[in-house]
Amino acid sequence: ARAGSAPATRFFLGMCAMAGALVFLGCPWRAFLRLAGGDGNAILGILGLACGVFLGTRFFKAGFSLGRAQGQGWSAGVMIALAAVALLAARVFLSGDPVAGTLGWLQASVKGPGAAHAPLFISLAGGLLIGVLAQRSRFCTMGALRDLFLFRQTHLFSGVLAFLVVAFAANLALGQFHPGFEGQPVAHTAGLWNFLGMLVSGLAFALAGGCPGRQLILAGEGDGDSAVFVLGMLVAAALAHTMGWASSPKGIGPNGAAATFIALGFCLLVGVANLKKA
Repeated sequence: ARAGSAPATRFFLGMCAMAGALVFLGCPWRAFLRLAGGDGNAILGILGLACGVFLGTRFFKAGFSLGRAQGQGWSAGVMIALAAVALLAARVFLSGDPVAGTLGWLQASVKGPGAAHAPLFISLAGGLLIGVLAQRSRFCTMGALRDLFLFRQTHLFSGVLAFLVVAFAANLALGQFHPGFEGQPVAHTAGLWNFLGMLVSGLAFALAGGCPGRQLILAGEGDGDSAVFVLGMLVAAALAHTMGWASSPKGIGPNGAAATFIALGFCLLVGVANLKKA
């Protein structure tokens, strides 16, 4: 287990990343999945992600660092995994009421993407398979762009392209490829905010060292700093849906623009404040 590399900063970077993602309506993985399904709005989101990561690499070249993590006891590394096991246990053992939107004493989504899921054991099997593959391959959308911009390396980027091609082929085979901009599922056509939302997310992911999937994997490996980033994302997701940050298919939320610029300003401040070169 390891931790101690600017945890408070990473928490707020996680919040910024989620704020930007919910303005766009998707994480980097979903941006590529949306594109694979024919959603043209995802193009501006992916361009924003790339610009955000590129901006992050400029900070790296200038000497940006959040400091070195320190070794920790094993118990510090299992907290996020224990929380995941507890949530799984709640899903298995608590009685759900789809009409009331409850799962025992927990609230649960009853409609929309939050309520959509495969059968439990198929979800578990798929999650375990994807998790193992992503962990062994170091799959990371942010890392793919970072390595491409900084080192001209295409190893991780080839994995992202493979992800896109397989998703595209699956959509074609299942008749789920619908090219266009209007009427795409859980998407809006506000191009500027699609771009800016993912620019903020890309910059936050770059400064923190990984996209959401990579942060989850690192947290599962015992990285306490990634666990703090994940907690920041969870808190921001809850706030975004109660404070009007999150977008909807109708457009950005009433406070989405303010959240975007505040998050961008914070990320830039973190980047400047943590330059280590004289």
